[in-house]
Amino acid sequence: MNSSDTHDLGPGLTLLMAAACGLMVANLYYAQTLIDGIGPDIGLSPWIAGAIVTLTQLGYGIGLALIVPLSDLYENKRLILLSTAGAILGCLGIAFARGPEVFLVASLLTGICSVGAQILVPMAAHLSSEQRQGRTIGLVMSGLLTGIMLARPFASFVAEIAGWRAVFFLSAGILTATGAALWLWLPSRRPKAGLHYRAILASLLALLRQHGQLRLRAFYQALLFLAFNLFWTVAPLVLIHRFHLGHGGVALFALAGAGGALAAPIAGHLADKGKAKLTTACAMALLAFSFLAADWVVALGSVIAFAVTAVLIDAAVQLNQISGQRIIFGLDPHARGRINAIYMTIIFVVGALGSVIGTASYESGGWSLTALIGAGIGALCLVVFGLMDRKPRT
Repeated sequence: MNSSDTHDLGPGLTLLMAAACGLMVANLYYAQTLIDGIGPDIGLSPWIAGAIVTLTQLGYGIGLALIVPLSDLYENKRLILLSTAGAILGCLGIAFARGPEVFLVASLLTGICSVGAQILVPMAAHLSSEQRQGRTIGLVMSGLLTGIMLARPFASFVAEIAGWRAVFFLSAGILTATGAALWLWLPSRRPKAGLHYRAILASLLALLRQHGQLRLRAFYQALLFLAFNLFWTVAPLVLIHRFHLGHGGVALFALAGAGGALAAPIAGHLADKGKAKLTTACAMALLAFSFLAADWVVALGSVIAFAVTAVLIDAAVQLNQISGQRIIFGLDPHARGRINAIYMTIIFVVGALGSVIGTASYESGGWSLTALIGAGIGALCLVVFGLMDRKPRT
């Protein structure tokens, strides 16, 4: 194992890994605000155009299940660089596409290869000392959330200036520079030789059965991520219909919401101090409170206060995510890649339902029903935590 495994990452390398995570995962969200322009340009019917984002995220799910576990088998830096190269090719394929076939295949490839971000996170844990592991995870994950939050406004601004293809050309260029930086400065990490690929995949269910904390942490974060997606699916509708904002205003609101990423280093620091479970409970309570407050401030007509609740909701999701990863990465240091794959796959599959539930709830009962569901998710997690997760971690 590389000697770096026993030393803290420097601030420069930590920043590079955080930025790489954000830039990779942002590829999943660029198209969400561009569908109206992409569909007619490449000959997609409206109902198929709506599946563009779904296909990219389906690719991401495939990558989580089939590629991320390889980080427990093959040298991590090589996997990350290969994933980055694949994402660059996918972005270029999207940008050059003149018909739906090339576009959809390139979208799937982009989603699959964007999972390099989920190889970087457990690698950062490996390369950090035990004493600073939570803070390192928090800093790297703050980059990932920032990428998610900034992807939509970035795509909107660039597309307005230079067209939707420019978004993916620019992404390919930035990823190329990022890949070069990773090639130069990211240390190698070769996991201990052991299982073959088939055995690695077969061990995923065994790890899920073996570790109760993995099941609980995945359950908590899956529900909080569902609430996150629910909020960010419905919030633009509220901003447009209730506050009469245009797309530029919605983009600025999303920029403000990205401030929740600042909670990640705080969560990591608390986790390193042995307060991961206290942070978890606070995150759940904060989520419930923030949704209730969001309902109240929308009724009052305050868009600034609504933006504050967006920051708090994002912060709650980050607090829980980092606390959970600090715990699960300590379960089995030699299986961190597989554990992260299990954790993120569950989160991704369940969390994807948030958009569906958000749309249905807004159509049925407006923002008040959506906010009540979000608050209920936080309350449900608190109940489960109180009943099943009070014992100290062993």
